Amino acid sequence: MGLDMFAWVVEGKLPSDVDFVPNELKELQHNELHYWRKHPNLHGWMEALYREKGGSQDAFNCSPVELNADDLGRLEHDVKSKNLPHTEGFFFGQSDGSELEEDLHFIKKARKAIADGHSVFYDSWW
Repeated sequence: MGLDMFAWVVEGKLPSDVDFVPNELKELQHNELHYWRKHPNLHGWMEALYREKGGSQDAFNCSPVELNADDLGRLEHDVKSKNLPHTEGFFFGQSDGSELEEDLHFIKKARKAIADGHSVFYDSWW
């Protein structure tokens, strides 16, 4: 049990910025781009983005949010400046700062996917 976090790359355009059902993307090829285990501060950042984009689920769980190039720029800035929001949750674990290089590696992969014409989204399950 715990916080499992995923970034997915999709060959094509997503149906919306938030609240689409990933399992219904069958017509769009999608593959795992990145996986994190128990990095709650990044999850908190993604939840804020989800809310900003109009996400409507009460609990930010199994609630996808698309990441565009501007989002990745903001995320990179917040990762580098150690400005991810402190986030807690049942079985979330703790972010301890050692995730910085992994987060930057994800951002690099996501930027490449977007530059190649794909869509990227974040999803989680806890």
